[in-house]
Amino acid sequence: MYDMKKYSNFEYPGKLFIVEGIDGSGKSTQLKLLHQWLQNEGFGVFFSEWNSSPLVKTTTRRGKAKQILTPTTFSLIHATDFADRIEREIIPPIKAGAIVLADRYIYTAFARDAARGVDSKWVRKLYEFAVKPTIAFYFKVPLNIALDRILSSRTEIKYYEAGMDLGLSADIKQSFKLFQEKILTEYEKMIEEYGLTVIDATLPINDQQKKVREIVLKKVKELKKFPKPFRFYSQLPSKDREKKSTF
Repeated sequence: MYDMKKYSNFEYPGKLFIVEGIDGSGKSTQLKLLHQWLQNEGFGVFFSEWNSSPLVKTTTRRGKAKQILTPTTFSLIHATDFADRIEREIIPPIKAGAIVLADRYIYTAFARDAARGVDSKWVRKLYEFAVKPTIAFYFKVPLNIALDRILSSRTEIKYYEAGMDLGLSADIKQSFKLFQEKILTEYEKMIEEYGLTVIDATLPINDQQKKVREIVLKKVKELKKFPKPFRFYSQLPSKDREKKSTF
């Protein structure tokens, strides 16, 4: 535990739900299902994804291509990405009373950067400006299951993704396994420290989603819903619909 400020002091009327977990945990699938459900229920929903800011995309791509990114450089680039997204994609919607769903949040940085040997206290200090999530879901899955999911669905594992820059192993698959193991260890430490809501990621997809929705629903009951858009096309008789589809 670190005796330091964990989040910014600002509070907003909207809700922020985030998902975390090692690669292969299935968290992104669950977030997409949640996104669809909330939209269908009439809520205003926005989405933000880790390492997606246009501000750092070019720099990150070039650094990875040349394999010149150090652990500290990586950490600072991701912090810049996060700062840009929280200003543009996260705070405005929740300030307006909407819902934001984030695929990975500050805990990804805490886990990955520590696994790369960056000082944990320094990294946490770097993200003190972050908004506290309404719920932070952690999709917990055994390493062997996550690895099977990834390796069976991917033809290639990337250099930094596998932690090859750390010199853990000359074999990229073995390096990936060792790196993910380090990340998993860091996540386990954060469950109690940050009050992460644990979801058993070995359960069937529908069962996981049911649990997630039950938790989220309790937090969004007071939020404003928006009328579902009237779809003129869907109201047309079938024959007219066929004609309309030729446009």
